[in-house]
Amino acid sequence: PTVLYFYTSILVKRSKNLSSIIKITLTMPICKPGITGLTAFAATSAIIYLTTRKSRKHGNSSYTGIPPALLSGPHAAELKLAVQLALEAGSNMNFHLDTKGTKAGENSEAKLGINTKQNDSDFATEIDILNEKMVIEGIKKSFPNHEIIGEESTGTGEVDPLTDKPTWIIDPIDGTTNFASGCCMTCVSIGFCVEGRPVMGVAFSPKTQELYLAVDGLGAYRNGERIFSTDKGSKKTLKNSVVCFEFGYARSEEGVDNMVNAVRRILKHGCRATRSYGSGVLDLCYVASGRLDVVYTGIAEEGWKPWDYCAAMVIAEEAGCTIRSLKGNDFDNVGKVIADSRFDIYSKSMICGVNETVVEECRKV
Repeated sequence: PTVLYFYTSILVKRSKNLSSIIKITLTMPICKPGITGLTAFAATSAIIYLTTRKSRKHGNSSYTGIPPALLSGPHAAELKLAVQLALEAGSNMNFHLDTKGTKAGENSEAKLGINTKQNDSDFATEIDILNEKMVIEGIKKSFPNHEIIGEESTGTGEVDPLTDKPTWIIDPIDGTTNFASGCCMTCVSIGFCVEGRPVMGVAFSPKTQELYLAVDGLGAYRNGERIFSTDKGSKKTLKNSVVCFEFGYARSEEGVDNMVNAVRRILKHGCRATRSYGSGVLDLCYVASGRLDVVYTGIAEEGWKPWDYCAAMVIAEEAGCTIRSLKGNDFDNVGKVIADSRFDIYSKSMICGVNETVVEECRKV
């Protein structure tokens, strides 16, 4: 029976047709009469175990569970919908991410239907447009009176201002360049605002299968586990920090010089390492979970948009991060963070760190 159990286990793992597995197993040559019952028992045991255990594969079903703590708040219905829509949008991205660079994905980048916006480095794919359309339709069906701001529907025009009405802010694919290149650092971002303030955030990275969730006052989670920006008692400073920056679309002589010089000053001051991942939402999620220590943007004209900040800001703050405008009025005259200030997602610059010390140090440099 033990041998048969493992034999059947292999069959189950390689087949979706359980009836055929049972038939194959029960018709295997039996060397001694009278052990057919043991054969059936072993086969059935393997089938039951392998088909009812919690999936750890790359399907979305493993990540549909929302921590009970987040369902106890006032935005549970919006959170459930956002998770459902983020997972569905992520599934639309998987074929390209999985096959880019393989025979199955031959010419896949050319088939994405790339449309440029401001320049060749700022573009959208047909999947961006498909995802945003699907998310907007899902929201309108459940919450017809809510406002919606989406990256692709905004295009290169002015971003609609936030009002006191409940408002969703969507980035159907954050890190579109990474997505088109088949790089895993890309995600779907869905944020929700009440009275002009972000209160809920969902970010799903389909290739890494990581689902980040946060609700104002209820904490931040990754795949159901609570996340924190720093360990208790940790004394993180700029010298032992991993610093992230994104050069974005700035291409002017002055803009490029400003961005490069900022990195030069950080390196000369001293830091553990620098990174540039190509997804602002994931940058912030990584600071929230301690994978990065600080991220900044807005040295030149490379500042981000509200859909880059909305969901991830809630995740970062709920994990214990400090997020402020790099060039705004969030600091006093000696460079200290003003405690009761709050980041404006329409700001043209941003700095987010695992604690106030890193934010203040990095900003001064």
